[in-house]
Amino acid sequence: MNSQEITTLLDSFCTKQERTIVIVDYGNVEKWKKSLHWIVGMKELGQLARNFSRGNLELRRFYYGSDYGSKESSMTMIEWSRAIIEKAEMSKFTIFTKRVKYIHDNSVQDGFEKKCDFDVEMAIDLIKLKDLYDIIILFSGDGDLMCAIDYLHEQYNKDCYVFGARGHVGREVFDSKSKGSVIDIFFVEDFEYRLNKRRFSL
Repeated sequence: MNSQEITTLLDSFCTKQERTIVIVDYGNVEKWKKSLHWIVGMKELGQLARNFSRGNLELRRFYYGSDYGSKESSMTMIEWSRAIIEKAEMSKFTIFTKRVKYIHDNSVQDGFEKKCDFDVEMAIDLIKLKDLYDIIILFSGDGDLMCAIDYLHEQYNKDCYVFGARGHVGREVFDSKSKGSVIDIFFVEDFEYRLNKRRFSL
């Protein structure tokens, strides 16, 4: 998409903002930097989200794990983890979090694999809140949520738009687009000027 197409897209949501839900799976978004070679800024993400959804704060939802480190007894969140959650809150998202699990894995350098998936929580929330929205904006290319997206489209006529980085969009997302459950897939590379944390230095 070019800048004019993006402006046209955002303008088309002016009359839909109160009936649009934004779902940010930040664990997925955070992985995009490996292929993007730039970082999605929290402030910038919040601004873009508000172009799609305004009014009810419950319809701008941010899912991310709280990292307390590998010691189960720890009650202090790691600083960078706390900072992400605080920035998301300042960017006008409603935050949904749970403790990150550290699973022993001798094949990795630190001896632990981190795990904190929100697929079930996101699916339940989308179904629970179905009467409040008509359109879903999903910041995640993970295909695991497509079962719920297909169900919501088939049973309740909900439409979904997916944001993902090239190479980070699951086959299931493209399959859902073929079915009509996903209306379009947007590649975040096209939105770099709006999302890059250092956009003003470009």
